[in-house]
Amino acid sequence: MTEKRNELPDKLIRRFLLGIINLHILYHARKEPIYGKEFKKELERHGYDISFGTLYPIFHSLEEDGYLQLDERNINGKIRKYYSITRKGEEILDYSKDRVKELFDELFE
Repeated sequence: MTEKRNELPDKLIRRFLLGIINLHILYHARKEPIYGKEFKKELERHGYDISFGTLYPIFHSLEEDGYLQLDERNINGKIRKYYSITRKGEEILDYSKDRVKELFDELFE
């Protein structure tokens, strides 16, 4: 994963950003079902170039952990995997948003 505005090769920054991306996935999956290619474009809109080799394992992990629910749809003869947030995902998103806001508010005092 590279950040287009600045190169951020540090492992700690990468872990931090991947955590935020997990929350961003849950946020969008709460609004409407999402799929990989569409979400990759969403991240690019914010200036991030994340590979499918990084993105899809995040989706799979969130699904395996019960935060996302998979719905396979036939779109023009191809199966597309859409992900929606689960109740567990909503709970963790709300909890995490509160915790992140608290820490960010302190960082930007």
